Amino acid sequence: MKTLLEQLKSLDVLTAEAMGGAMVQLQPIPGDVPVVQVAIDGRQELPIFVTSTDSQILCICYLWSDDEVLPERRTDLLQTLLDLNPSVPLSAFGRVGNRFVLIGALSNDARVEDIAHEVAVLSDNALDALTALQEFLK
Repeated sequence: MKTLLEQLKSLDVLTAEAMGGAMVQLQPIPGDVPVVQVAIDGRQELPIFVTSTDSQILCICYLWSDDEVLPERRTDLLQTLLDLNPSVPLSAFGRVGNRFVLIGALSNDARVEDIAHEVAVLSDNALDALTALQEFLK
């Protein structure tokens, strides 16, 4: 079975191509669970973290934390996220700890080209989400 780093070989180059030539950097994150951070030039505030389980590859983009949500708009934000979830292609809103995220998932045996496409789409969706949901944030 390939390690995550082996499976992601050339992810930076392929993601850069999918992003129209943007500079892409990969940074392994040390820890018990293999994680690779993907930073896309011009979108450094929206890094994507790629990890894997026995059955899937997860791509996670942190959007904002609880303390960035306007308290008086929290309920409206949560309702809006639920309403938007079906219309966000290839991604889903969720939470990890106190962070709101967009998540994409692929089969554990996905090709690196498919992972690069997922990362590019997730990055675009995250940027769109930040723009569309700005009214709920401080």
